[in-house]
Amino acid sequence: MLDCQALARHPRRILLFAAAALLFPAFARAAEPGSSAVVPGGGVLRQVSGALSQLAARVSPAVVQILVTGYGPIPGEDGRADTAYIVRQHGVGSGVIVDPTGYIVTNAHVVRGAQRIVVVLPAATAGGTARQAGTRKGVYEARVVGTHADSDVAVLKIEGAGLPALALRDNALPKQGELVFAIGSPQGLASSVTLGVISATSRQTEIDAPMLFIQTDAPINPGNSGGPLVNADGEVVGINTFILTRSGGSQGLGFAIPAPVVRFVYDGLRKRGHVNRVELGISAQGITPVLASGLGLERDWGVVISDVMPGGPAEDAGLREGDIVDAVDGRQIDSLSGLTTAEYVAKDTNLEVRVLRGGQQMRLQVRGVENHHPMDEVVDYGSLEKHLVRRLGILGIEVDDKVRQLVHLRKPSGVIVAGRTLDASGLDTGLQPGDTIHALNRLPIESVEDLRRAVKDRKGGEPVVLQVEREGRFRYLFFETE
Repeated sequence: MLDCQALARHPRRILLFAAAALLFPAFARAAEPGSSAVVPGGGVLRQVSGALSQLAARVSPAVVQILVTGYGPIPGEDGRADTAYIVRQHGVGSGVIVDPTGYIVTNAHVVRGAQRIVVVLPAATAGGTARQAGTRKGVYEARVVGTHADSDVAVLKIEGAGLPALALRDNALPKQGELVFAIGSPQGLASSVTLGVISATSRQTEIDAPMLFIQTDAPINPGNSGGPLVNADGEVVGINTFILTRSGGSQGLGFAIPAPVVRFVYDGLRKRGHVNRVELGISAQGITPVLASGLGLERDWGVVISDVMPGGPAEDAGLREGDIVDAVDGRQIDSLSGLTTAEYVAKDTNLEVRVLRGGQQMRLQVRGVENHHPMDEVVDYGSLEKHLVRRLGILGIEVDDKVRQLVHLRKPSGVIVAGRTLDASGLDTGLQPGDTIHALNRLPIESVEDLRRAVKDRKGGEPVVLQVEREGRFRYLFFETE
């Protein structure tokens, strides 16, 4: 966990008490002896309490507990991992069902390194769905559809139908002061609900950090990661991801990934297994007072363009080095993370960029270029009949000359995982779209037929170790056949 200085709370406590006295003056007077115990204004409180209770009951059935088993390094006394010792580990996180067919959003760090993922539905949801699926009551094996490290978002899938689901609010960020619920499994305590407000909407962990977070004072603790931050309409406005703390527990400084970013990443992972972002063809950095003074900029905060790519969309639109980015598609840009978020949530490739140049405000139309992932073209080669490896539940594409021109690989042969099938075998292989399988139990894999044959030859209960290449690094994935 990150640490920060504790906040002085006493002034705020005084303000809260003062506000309570102003709103409900009867509370400020002690009941006289023999007077009725009924407090004037209690009806209002009961209405508010009832509304909050109804909202919690409506959204909680879609929030799940995630149990993860895997292997990882032992944390040292200083909090850093001791990579000399790798041990079996168990973790608990949270997630939210966003599609009735069983798609779940959580944090990438919750499932990182997982060998097995189990999703536990709330008791209120579990009965009927368990009978429907023939599973132990409310307990499902989950597979990873995809993860995105930059945003810390992961998408899981369980086999289900008619599951309760919550909508991801994707049209705007919440406003400061909005009432929100944090729902999850803090310290493994499933279906816990806490209440707070949006403290801020544009927080970043450090200057020029690429991500923007929502800050809330709703109590969040370890185990809440991946759970939803929900507004008064029952919409998911964020996915809880980390806290700032000195004690290891909640100190009112919780942070969530904005729902528009989550929605963008979810759509990409579900449809393609990876995420493409709109790019403007610029490099930018946060403005500091020193930078503003040295360059003679109009303001000492915000974002300045430090480079414009030759021949790119920004140059074509007339953007220049030294321009201050004021807004993108009407969204005020106060930080580099704000610009990154605008690129994530862009609905169209035509973006209106408002800049400040020499004291003048200018509006320029930039035709953003999608950050194209070469895997898209590889996936286009795939067909269910030719490339299905049924026992692994994947579509595999053989690495040939055409594929090698699209994707840079460290080994010249293998089978690329183009996608996972919805009727996956049930094996928890750990394979993700984009992985390249180079070997199975040290046997080289050069074609889809090689892979089918090698998997078919494994008897039930035999160990399988795959050597895969993922994002330029080799790793082993291992499991037992059924």
